[in-house]
Amino acid sequence: MNYKYHPTIDGFYGDFGGAYVPEMLHSNVAKLRDVYEQIMDEPEFKKEFDELLRDYVGRPSPLYLAKKLSASHGCNIYLKREDLNHTGAHKINNTIGQILLAKRLNKKRIIAETGAGQHGVATATVCALMGLECIVYMGAVDIKRQAPNVARMRMLGATVVPAESGSKTLKDATNEAIRDWINNAEDTHYIIGSAIGPHPYPDMVTKFQSVISEEIQSQLQEKTGKDHPDYVVACVGGGSNAAGAFYHFLHDDRVQLILAEAAGKGIDSGESAATSILGTKGIIHGCMTLLMQTDDGQIVEPYSLSAGLDYPGIGPMHAHLITSGRAKVHAATDDEAMNAVISLSKDEGIIPALETAHALAILERIDFNKNDNVVICLSGRGDKDLNTFIDYIGQN
Repeated sequence: MNYKYHPTIDGFYGDFGGAYVPEMLHSNVAKLRDVYEQIMDEPEFKKEFDELLRDYVGRPSPLYLAKKLSASHGCNIYLKREDLNHTGAHKINNTIGQILLAKRLNKKRIIAETGAGQHGVATATVCALMGLECIVYMGAVDIKRQAPNVARMRMLGATVVPAESGSKTLKDATNEAIRDWINNAEDTHYIIGSAIGPHPYPDMVTKFQSVISEEIQSQLQEKTGKDHPDYVVACVGGGSNAAGAFYHFLHDDRVQLILAEAAGKGIDSGESAATSILGTKGIIHGCMTLLMQTDDGQIVEPYSLSAGLDYPGIGPMHAHLITSGRAKVHAATDDEAMNAVISLSKDEGIIPALETAHALAILERIDFNKNDNVVICLSGRGDKDLNTFIDYIGQN
């Protein structure tokens, strides 16, 4: 089989990926890559990782047949319930893996970036578990709109540092985290939360999140007699939940892969984060990918009501999947995503994160057959977005 959707030895997915880092980080990234490649084949590492996912995170997460949602779209829609993980999202899968890696690198200080706050909470959680210092960079705008997660991070012992530059959102938090990493490379490990960044991060985050698609295979086999769905649908900013949900189906042509981006106030409104539609090839945060930029290469500020999708780039694997035609992408507006939150809450008794709601919102654009099995990665729960929900409902 031609594994053309996996990275090359240099970390490229087709034209996208690589490791574009300052000279001061070269040795750090090289050592990280070497240790990562080594431990992924170690039975001891896999055993510790699997045990923590089972006993600490609470995996496997359920695969739930949403009957009312299925009826409304004329197919069988299953929700992969990552919202039921410890900390309330898929992010904990990756932070468990990376904190075990940091221990093997003998790093005593952990930094992270976060937008919606779920990766920050997951990082703070594993740092508390392992007794390591934790610094989380978060855009000042996101600190206000994701206040519950900021409180959780601080309760877990993390220091939350506001990013006050640019749009004061995820892009700017990532910039600050990279500056910190450059200045403290000797004792610091940077836990990147999305399937983006210099190689090996996109591959590493994807592999740690691939437990999602691995479980989907076995759970569907049990429920339907088939080990693959007809569709997998996931929201994408940097794209860690989508990477994990897609991984075991990347080379299975029976499975259609669907990505949902944030159109914000409209793709052509000037206030959007629909990167794959509006973006062009360029370098951001250590990798070549699709990003929103001006003709002279300046980053265009993204916009989305969803803090986790408010990013001007996309993971290099996803850029390759889209440009090669393996995955299709749709963009949902703020209003469409909010309507999807309200619908799932009232119909299924599940309040999804605003990020996940974008995946729910684009279902009506797909022509499903009645026997299709569709899996949606319900990447997180909506507790963190309650203030946003309350404000939106009050204004509408």
